[in-house]
Amino acid sequence: MWRDALLLITPFTLLYLIFFIFPTFRVFQLSFMDVPLIGGGGEYIGFENYRELMSDSRFWSSVRHTFYFVLLTVIPNTAIGLLFALMVVRLNRLKSIVLAAFFIPFMLPVSVVTLIWQWLLDPTFGILQNVFTFFTGQPVAVFGDPNWAMPSVAFVTVWWTVGFNMLLFIAGLQGIGKDYYEAASLDGATGFQIFRFVTWPLLWPVTALVLTLQLIAQLKIFDQVYLLTGGGPFNSTIVTLQYMYNEAFQNFNGGYSSAIGVALFVIILIASLIQIRFLRTGGAR
Repeated sequence: MWRDALLLITPFTLLYLIFFIFPTFRVFQLSFMDVPLIGGGGEYIGFENYRELMSDSRFWSSVRHTFYFVLLTVIPNTAIGLLFALMVVRLNRLKSIVLAAFFIPFMLPVSVVTLIWQWLLDPTFGILQNVFTFFTGQPVAVFGDPNWAMPSVAFVTVWWTVGFNMLLFIAGLQGIGKDYYEAASLDGATGFQIFRFVTWPLLWPVTALVLTLQLIAQLKIFDQVYLLTGGGPFNSTIVTLQYMYNEAFQNFNGGYSSAIGVALFVIILIASLIQIRFLRTGGAR
């Protein structure tokens, strides 16, 4: 029995050690070294990379841009997903078609999603530029304007991922027994009171899950920014993961880029723990 169990878990364990544990350990190791990304050599320099990181204005600027993106996406994405879920569960007909319409964008690769929105918002021939022209009198290069670039990337991200959040909320709503609603109706509760005192408290675990997943995912934002703006214009959208990418694959600075990666890991860990503590407190109330 033990031999069979060992044979079953060995392939996964080996792959996990090779492709996750070892790279993680290696990143921590390189963060204490002055070493190029490609080639051997390098020397141990202790916490020098981290000291440099603390005084690096470009790093802190990327952190601010990352949290700005989080502010634009996490709560709006969760709220919109919940709103759509509340509407879809009430449908008797065409529910499958509506669900598919919302979820299909999430199935698309990020390269396709960004290409679609680059076409739609192109300042020369994008069909959605008619909206900007109506309000501003002229087309707006949204991905080339420092004021519009990050909100536009956030909008694309919400459009792309809201279907997944909606499905999670639908699953949570379907798990709430009808007895709760019947009892509330017999007590004369209004629609808002039913949502406030029945649906929302019972849906809180799902809401906490969605918020946590969204926070972790958006703190790791890279693909949309890299493909839509490249970190521009004027570095106004460069995020932490892209700054690490630039240091690693453009400047070939393996040690410093590893320190950025470790710092981002710590930021995500702290932010997630704070959010989980806050969500547990909110759920207890």
